[in-house]
Amino acid sequence: MSGMTILVTGGAGFLGSNLCRRLVAEGHRVVALDNFQTGQGGNLDDLRGHARFELLEADVAEPFDHKVPAALDRVYHLACPASPPHYQRDPVRTMMTNVLGTLNALELTRQRGARLLLASTSEVYGDPEVHPQPEDYRGNVSPNGPRACYDEGKRAAEALAMDYHRTRQTDIRIARIFNTYGPGMAPDDGRVISNFITQALRGEALTIYGDGSQTRSLCYVDDLVDGLVRLMEQDRTLGPVNLGNPGEVTVRDIAQTILEVVGRGTLTTRPLPTDDPRRRCPDITRARALLGFEPRTSFRDGLPPTIAWFERALSQH
Repeated sequence: MSGMTILVTGGAGFLGSNLCRRLVAEGHRVVALDNFQTGQGGNLDDLRGHARFELLEADVAEPFDHKVPAALDRVYHLACPASPPHYQRDPVRTMMTNVLGTLNALELTRQRGARLLLASTSEVYGDPEVHPQPEDYRGNVSPNGPRACYDEGKRAAEALAMDYHRTRQTDIRIARIFNTYGPGMAPDDGRVISNFITQALRGEALTIYGDGSQTRSLCYVDDLVDGLVRLMEQDRTLGPVNLGNPGEVTVRDIAQTILEVVGRGTLTTRPLPTDDPRRRCPDITRARALLGFEPRTSFRDGLPPTIAWFERALSQH
């Protein structure tokens, strides 16, 4: 489908900006909305002035329906700090963004007769005891730990979306996003890829928490965005659907690979943070069967453009 009017909340963030770029390229009119708490306007510099793109400043936790076009076809609801340092900086605000922000996005979607895709997260599985994690796994989440504002906030957002669908017939989709990397990441977001690349480029030792045996699954951003669009534009499932790369790799191996690509650096270790997941890997059987989704970019192939992005970003600070 082309020529739709699409709202992307959190549109100046890492995923949001890459999604906006994809949607504009497909011929849609795109309205990006962001409060710039963690999103960066510079992520969208190449779209500024485009006839089919608009960037609005607003906080989703406050009513924002009066700012967006009256005719609306799709809402990609991505707005929320997504890395531990960012979402733990103001945990109450993070929870309100997840709950009130999702409520406002759902109500807007209902009023405009649009379809909403909720960007949920692999964090709803907590520190999982099932590997890889299928969508019917209910998780191992601490409701009162330092990550609860995000973990439980996203679980509440999923509940709201499903309740709006059941009681108000709102058209929804739910994506559970696993670790994603690529151009547009914030150097200070505290995630493993950002930390390692930033440290390597600055000539610092790469910090491994614990012994580095904990695992992550890393999906290149273009592949993840393709999954979001595929989920939004199909009618076989509401979700939730896991989106990510099922290839599991240890944190220590991630660090070693980045050192090899950058060509310099050393490693250092520190204690593992509270509630940090030991393993994280998606079961994407559902995404493969219902969406034809398949990550195509290897970690090695995705690293050079990612590192080039970080080099430019760090040179501007």
